[in-house]
Amino acid sequence: MDLRQMEYLLAVAEERHFTRAAELAGISQSGLSSAIRNLEKELGTPLFDRTTRRVELTEAGLALLPYARQMLADATQARDAVIKASQEVTGFLRIGAEQCLGFVDVADLLERFHRRHPRVETHFTQAGSQDLIALTRAGEIDVAFVATTKHLGALPHRILGREPLMLLAAPDHPLAARASVRPEVPWDALDGEDFIDFTGAWGIRELNDETLAMHGVHRRVRCTVNDVHTLLDLVTRGLGVAIVPRHVAAKPQAVGLRMVALPPTAGPSWVVSAVSAPHDHVAAPSTHLLELLADLGATTETHLHAG
Repeated sequence: MDLRQMEYLLAVAEERHFTRAAELAGISQSGLSSAIRNLEKELGTPLFDRTTRRVELTEAGLALLPYARQMLADATQARDAVIKASQEVTGFLRIGAEQCLGFVDVADLLERFHRRHPRVETHFTQAGSQDLIALTRAGEIDVAFVATTKHLGALPHRILGREPLMLLAAPDHPLAARASVRPEVPWDALDGEDFIDFTGAWGIRELNDETLAMHGVHRRVRCTVNDVHTLLDLVTRGLGVAIVPRHVAAKPQAVGLRMVALPPTAGPSWVVSAVSAPHDHVAAPSTHLLELLADLGATTETHLHAG
Protein backbone atom coordinates (compact mmCIF):
# COMPACT_ATOMS: atom_id res chain seq x y z
CA MET A 1 0.00 0.00 0.00
CA ASP A 2 1.24 3.48 -0.80
CA LEU A 3 0.05 7.02 -0.15
CA ARG A 4 -1.19 7.54 -3.69
CA GLN A 5 -3.43 4.49 -3.43
CA MET A 6 -4.81 5.83 -0.14
CA GLU A 7 -5.53 9.17 -1.80
CA TYR A 8 -7.42 7.44 -4.60
CA LEU A 9 -9.33 5.28 -2.13
CA LEU A 10 -10.55 8.36 -0.26
CA ALA A 11 -11.48 10.14 -3.48
CA VAL A 12 -13.66 7.26 -4.66
CA ALA A 13 -15.16 6.82 -1.17
CA GLU A 14 -16.12 10.49 -1.03
CA GLU A 15 -17.36 10.88 -4.61
CA ARG A 16 -18.86 7.37 -4.98
CA HIS A 17 -18.07 7.73 -8.64
CA PHE A 18 -14.84 6.80 -10.44
CA THR A 19 -14.97 9.58 -13.05
CA ARG A 20 -15.52 12.36 -10.51
CA ALA A 21 -12.91 10.82 -8.19
CA ALA A 22 -10.39 10.79 -11.02
CA GLU A 23 -11.10 14.48 -11.74
CA LEU A 24 -10.66 15.26 -8.04
CA ALA A 25 -7.37 13.33 -7.85
CA GLY A 26 -6.01 14.76 -11.10
CA ILE A 27 -5.56 11.40 -12.81
CA SER A 28 -7.20 9.59 -15.70
CA GLN A 29 -10.13 7.33 -14.85
CA SER A 30 -8.26 4.31 -16.20
CA GLY A 31 -5.24 5.15 -14.04
CA LEU A 32 -7.36 5.49 -10.91
CA SER A 33 -9.27 2.28 -11.62
CA SER A 34 -6.00 0.42 -12.17
CA ALA A 35 -4.59 1.71 -8.88
CA ILE A 36 -7.69 0.59 -6.97
CA ARG A 37 -7.64 -2.84 -8.64
CA ASN A 38 -3.96 -3.26 -7.72
CA LEU A 39 -4.73 -2.33 -4.12
CA GLU A 40 -7.61 -4.84 -4.02
CA LYS A 41 -5.34 -7.50 -5.50
CA GLU A 42 -2.66 -6.74 -2.90
CA LEU A 43 -5.17 -6.99 -0.05
CA GLY A 44 -6.96 -9.98 -1.54
CA THR A 45 -10.48 -8.52 -1.27
CA PRO A 46 -12.77 -6.04 -3.06
CA LEU A 47 -12.87 -2.59 -1.49
CA PHE A 48 -15.83 -1.28 -3.51
CA ASP A 49 -19.12 -2.66 -4.76
CA ARG A 50 -19.50 -1.29 -8.28
CA THR A 51 -22.84 -0.87 -10.06
CA THR A 52 -23.79 1.08 -13.17
CA ARG A 53 -25.10 3.93 -11.01
CA ARG A 54 -23.21 3.92 -7.70
CA VAL A 55 -19.95 2.89 -6.10
CA GLU A 56 -20.09 1.87 -2.44
CA LEU A 57 -17.43 0.75 0.03
CA THR A 58 -17.47 -2.92 1.04
CA GLU A 59 -17.00 -3.92 4.67
CA ALA A 60 -13.29 -4.30 3.93
CA GLY A 61 -13.20 -0.84 2.36
CA LEU A 62 -14.91 0.68 5.38
CA ALA A 63 -12.38 -1.02 7.65
CA LEU A 64 -9.47 0.41 5.64
CA LEU A 65 -10.86 3.95 5.39
CA PRO A 66 -9.75 5.35 8.81
CA TYR A 67 -6.26 3.93 8.32
CA ALA A 68 -6.05 5.52 4.87
CA ARG A 69 -6.98 8.89 6.36
CA GLN A 70 -4.42 8.46 9.13
CA MET A 71 -1.65 7.49 6.68
CA LEU A 72 -2.26 10.64 4.63
CA ALA A 73 -2.50 12.81 7.74
CA ASP A 74 0.78 11.42 9.11
CA ALA A 75 2.54 12.00 5.78
CA THR A 76 1.22 15.55 5.63
CA GLN A 77 2.36 16.37 9.16
CA ALA A 78 5.77 14.83 8.51
CA ARG A 79 6.23 16.91 5.36
CA ASP A 80 5.09 20.07 7.14
CA ALA A 81 7.48 19.45 10.02
CA VAL A 82 10.44 19.14 7.66
CA ILE A 83 9.51 22.31 5.79
CA LYS A 84 8.96 24.20 9.04
CA ALA A 85 12.42 23.18 10.23
CA SER A 86 14.17 24.04 6.98
CA GLN A 87 12.30 27.20 5.85
CA GLU A 88 11.81 30.07 8.27
CA VAL A 89 9.29 32.39 6.65
CA THR A 90 7.98 35.59 8.27
CA GLY A 91 5.77 38.47 7.25
CA PHE A 92 2.10 38.93 6.36
CA LEU A 93 -0.20 37.00 4.04
CA ARG A 94 -3.61 38.29 2.97
CA ILE A 95 -5.91 35.64 1.47
CA GLY A 96 -9.39 35.97 0.02
CA ALA A 97 -11.92 33.41 -1.23
CA GLU A 98 -15.46 33.07 -2.42
CA GLN A 99 -17.59 30.60 -0.47
CA CYS A 100 -17.84 26.89 -1.40
CA LEU A 101 -15.48 26.85 -4.37
CA GLY A 102 -15.21 23.08 -4.51
CA PHE A 103 -11.68 22.71 -5.91
CA VAL A 104 -9.82 24.09 -2.90
CA ASP A 105 -10.50 23.64 0.81
CA VAL A 106 -9.46 27.11 1.97
CA ALA A 107 -9.75 26.32 5.68
CA ASP A 108 -7.52 23.26 5.27
CA LEU A 109 -5.07 25.29 3.18
CA LEU A 110 -4.86 28.00 5.87
CA GLU A 111 -4.27 25.36 8.55
CA ARG A 112 -1.56 23.67 6.50
CA PHE A 113 0.15 26.97 5.76
CA HIS A 114 0.09 28.02 9.41
CA ARG A 115 1.55 24.69 10.44
CA ARG A 116 4.39 25.07 7.94
CA HIS A 117 5.01 28.77 8.54
CA PRO A 118 3.78 29.69 12.05
CA ARG A 119 5.60 33.05 12.06
CA VAL A 120 3.61 34.39 9.12
CA GLU A 121 0.61 36.48 10.18
CA THR A 122 -2.34 35.55 8.00
CA HIS A 123 -5.51 37.54 7.28
CA PHE A 124 -8.50 35.99 5.52
CA THR A 125 -11.37 37.73 3.70
CA GLN A 126 -14.49 36.00 2.34
CA ALA A 127 -16.25 37.90 -0.45
CA GLY A 128 -17.58 37.61 -3.98
CA SER A 129 -15.14 36.96 -6.81
CA GLN A 130 -15.54 40.38 -8.43
CA ASP A 131 -14.75 42.15 -5.14
CA LEU A 132 -11.78 39.88 -4.49
CA ILE A 133 -10.31 40.54 -7.93
CA ALA A 134 -10.56 44.29 -7.34
CA LEU A 135 -8.85 43.94 -3.95
CA THR A 136 -6.10 41.77 -5.46
CA ARG A 137 -5.50 44.21 -8.31
CA ALA A 138 -5.23 47.03 -5.75
CA GLY A 139 -2.59 45.06 -3.83
CA GLU A 140 -4.84 44.68 -0.76
CA ILE A 141 -4.98 40.87 -1.08
CA ASP A 142 -1.99 38.69 -1.96
CA VAL A 143 -3.81 35.56 -3.19
CA ALA A 144 -7.52 35.20 -3.97
CA PHE A 145 -9.49 32.08 -4.86
CA VAL A 146 -12.19 33.11 -7.30
CA ALA A 147 -14.82 31.55 -9.54
CA THR A 148 -14.52 33.53 -12.76
CA THR A 149 -12.26 33.91 -15.76
CA LYS A 150 -13.46 37.47 -16.37
CA HIS A 151 -11.84 40.73 -15.30
CA LEU A 152 -8.49 39.10 -14.54
CA GLY A 153 -6.55 41.19 -17.04
CA ALA A 154 -2.83 40.75 -16.50
CA LEU A 155 -3.16 39.30 -12.99
CA PRO A 156 -1.19 36.04 -12.64
CA HIS A 157 -3.67 33.19 -12.11
CA ARG A 158 -3.74 29.43 -11.90
CA ILE A 159 -6.83 27.45 -12.87
CA LEU A 160 -7.60 24.86 -10.19
CA GLY A 161 -10.54 23.09 -11.80
CA ARG A 162 -13.63 23.17 -14.00
CA GLU A 163 -17.04 21.54 -13.72
CA PRO A 164 -20.46 21.81 -15.36
CA LEU A 165 -23.48 23.73 -14.12
CA MET A 166 -26.60 21.90 -12.90
CA LEU A 167 -30.20 22.95 -12.28
CA LEU A 168 -31.57 22.46 -8.75
CA ALA A 169 -35.30 22.28 -8.08
CA ALA A 170 -37.60 21.19 -5.26
CA PRO A 171 -38.87 17.62 -5.81
CA ASP A 172 -42.44 18.82 -6.43
CA HIS A 173 -41.42 21.49 -8.95
CA PRO A 174 -42.70 20.91 -12.51
CA LEU A 175 -39.14 20.94 -13.86
CA ALA A 176 -38.22 18.13 -11.47
CA ALA A 177 -41.12 16.04 -12.74
CA ARG A 178 -40.13 16.81 -16.30
CA ALA A 179 -36.59 15.68 -15.58
CA SER A 180 -37.86 12.23 -14.63
CA VAL A 181 -38.98 11.82 -18.26
CA ARG A 182 -35.89 13.18 -20.00
CA PRO A 183 -32.32 13.41 -18.59
CA GLU A 184 -31.88 17.14 -19.14
CA VAL A 185 -34.08 20.21 -19.13
CA PRO A 186 -34.23 22.20 -22.41
CA TRP A 187 -33.44 25.90 -22.32
CA ASP A 188 -36.93 27.01 -23.35
CA ALA A 189 -38.39 25.23 -20.30
CA LEU A 190 -36.52 27.72 -18.08
CA ASP A 191 -38.06 30.77 -19.74
CA GLY A 192 -40.12 32.78 -17.25
CA GLU A 193 -39.12 30.68 -14.24
CA ASP A 194 -38.47 32.14 -10.78
CA PHE A 195 -34.80 31.79 -9.79
CA ILE A 196 -32.73 31.98 -6.64
CA ASP A 197 -29.30 33.42 -7.39
CA PHE A 198 -26.33 35.15 -5.83
CA THR A 199 -25.44 38.83 -5.77
CA GLY A 200 -23.56 40.32 -8.70
CA ALA A 201 -20.19 40.03 -6.93
CA TRP A 202 -20.31 36.23 -7.12
CA GLY A 203 -18.73 34.55 -10.11
CA ILE A 204 -21.70 32.22 -10.63
CA ARG A 205 -24.15 35.11 -11.04
CA GLU A 206 -22.33 36.58 -14.02
CA LEU A 207 -21.92 33.10 -15.50
CA ASN A 208 -25.65 32.38 -15.11
CA ASP A 209 -26.68 35.73 -16.58
CA GLU A 210 -24.46 35.25 -19.64
CA THR A 211 -25.38 31.60 -20.20
CA LEU A 212 -29.14 32.13 -19.97
CA ALA A 213 -29.04 35.26 -22.13
CA MET A 214 -27.02 33.36 -24.72
CA HIS A 215 -29.86 30.83 -24.97
CA GLY A 216 -32.64 33.42 -24.99
CA VAL A 217 -33.95 32.57 -21.52
CA HIS A 218 -35.82 35.33 -19.71
CA ARG A 219 -35.95 34.68 -15.99
CA ARG A 220 -37.05 36.36 -12.76
CA VAL A 221 -34.48 36.39 -9.96
CA ARG A 222 -36.93 36.26 -7.10
CA CYS A 223 -34.39 35.99 -4.28
CA THR A 224 -30.82 37.27 -4.23
CA VAL A 225 -28.57 35.70 -1.62
CA ASN A 226 -25.00 35.90 -0.39
CA ASP A 227 -24.69 32.41 1.07
CA VAL A 228 -24.78 28.94 -0.49
CA HIS A 229 -26.77 27.32 2.29
CA THR A 230 -29.42 30.04 2.17
CA LEU A 231 -29.78 29.44 -1.56
CA LEU A 232 -30.29 25.71 -1.00
CA ASP A 233 -32.83 26.39 1.75
CA LEU A 234 -34.89 28.72 -0.46
CA VAL A 235 -34.86 26.22 -3.35
CA THR A 236 -35.98 23.49 -0.93
CA ARG A 237 -38.91 25.70 0.12
CA GLY A 238 -40.03 26.01 -3.49
CA LEU A 239 -39.33 29.71 -3.91
CA GLY A 240 -37.45 29.17 -7.15
CA VAL A 241 -34.94 27.04 -9.00
CA ALA A 242 -31.18 27.65 -9.09
CA ILE A 243 -28.29 26.97 -11.44
CA VAL A 244 -25.18 26.00 -9.49
CA PRO A 245 -21.86 24.17 -9.99
CA ARG A 246 -22.13 20.40 -9.69
CA HIS A 247 -20.34 20.25 -6.32
CA VAL A 248 -22.91 22.60 -4.74
CA ALA A 249 -25.75 20.40 -6.01
CA ALA A 250 -24.00 17.44 -4.34
CA LYS A 251 -23.73 19.08 -0.88
CA PRO A 252 -25.49 17.31 2.03
CA GLN A 253 -27.76 20.35 2.42
CA ALA A 254 -29.08 19.68 -1.10
CA VAL A 255 -30.32 16.19 -0.22
CA GLY A 256 -33.94 15.95 -1.30
CA LEU A 257 -33.57 18.43 -4.14
CA ARG A 258 -33.65 17.27 -7.75
CA MET A 259 -30.41 17.79 -9.64
CA VAL A 260 -31.15 18.18 -13.36
CA ALA A 261 -28.59 18.32 -16.16
CA LEU A 262 -28.54 21.27 -18.53
CA PRO A 263 -28.05 20.78 -22.28
CA PRO A 264 -24.41 20.13 -23.25
CA THR A 265 -24.35 23.50 -25.03
CA ALA A 266 -24.36 25.24 -21.66
CA GLY A 267 -21.43 27.40 -22.69
CA PRO A 268 -18.79 28.40 -20.15
CA SER A 269 -18.21 25.96 -17.30
CA TRP A 270 -17.59 26.81 -13.66
CA VAL A 271 -13.90 27.64 -13.39
CA VAL A 272 -12.02 28.17 -10.12
CA SER A 273 -8.68 30.00 -10.11
CA ALA A 274 -6.02 31.17 -7.69
CA VAL A 275 -5.28 34.80 -8.54
CA SER A 276 -2.10 36.54 -7.35
CA ALA A 277 -1.40 40.20 -6.74
CA PRO A 278 0.50 42.17 -9.40
CA HIS A 279 4.24 41.53 -9.31
CA ASP A 280 5.02 44.87 -7.69
CA HIS A 281 2.87 43.81 -4.71
CA VAL A 282 4.10 40.22 -4.37
CA ALA A 283 5.04 39.20 -0.82
CA ALA A 284 7.28 36.21 -0.05
CA PRO A 285 4.63 34.31 1.98
CA SER A 286 2.26 34.29 -1.01
CA THR A 287 4.88 32.41 -3.03
CA HIS A 288 5.02 29.75 -0.33
CA LEU A 289 1.21 29.52 -0.29
CA LEU A 290 1.15 28.83 -4.03
CA GLU A 291 3.91 26.25 -3.61
CA LEU A 292 1.79 24.53 -0.95
CA LEU A 293 -1.17 24.60 -3.32
CA ALA A 294 0.95 22.88 -5.95
CA ASP A 295 2.09 20.31 -3.36
CA LEU A 296 -1.57 19.49 -2.72
CA GLY A 297 -2.01 18.77 -6.41
CA ALA A 298 -4.67 21.45 -6.93
CA THR A 299 -3.10 23.42 -9.77
CA THR A 300 -3.96 22.30 -13.30
CA GLU A 301 -3.31 25.29 -15.58
CA THR A 302 -1.04 28.26 -14.99
CA HIS A 303 -1.27 31.71 -16.57
CA LEU A 304 1.55 33.93 -15.37
CA HIS A 305 1.41 37.37 -16.99
CA ALA A 306 3.70 40.30 -16.58
CA GLY A 307 2.23 42.77 -14.13
